[in-house]
Amino acid sequence: MLFGQDRNQLRKVYFQSWHKFKNKLPMEPMESLIASLISQHPEYHDFFDQIEQNQDKDFTPEMGQTNPFLHLGMHISIQEQLGTQRPPEITGLYQSLCTKLGDAHEAEHQMMDCLGEMLWSAQRNNEQPNENTYIECVKKLL
Repeated sequence: MLFGQDRNQLRKVYFQSWHKFKNKLPMEPMESLIASLISQHPEYHDFFDQIEQNQDKDFTPEMGQTNPFLHLGMHISIQEQLGTQRPPEITGLYQSLCTKLGDAHEAEHQMMDCLGEMLWSAQRNNEQPNENTYIECVKKLL
């Protein structure tokens, strides 16, 4: 349902998930996850209310804006890691970070920095992402 190569279709799922959530319509599990994440980010509510204006919007570093699709996609990645326990240490590290910070959402945000660094490094070096690098970065947060 969600993961494909078509940017517009992928983005449409985000907009539809938010619409269904706001209108109390039935949702698929992934739609529920996306809507829950959007609801935790009030700064994105108006953005996802305006599909016509935002469906094709680009986000460049020069614009100084966070890409909501990337940000929420990183949250989804963290949730998937926790659900599949891959890497194996991730659940324990996440729980420890939640305890340290007292805020699960903030724990995910900090973990996302590590995930982003790992992905950026892999892309820059034309390598596969290195789970050990990611885990070591998360450990440093504790």
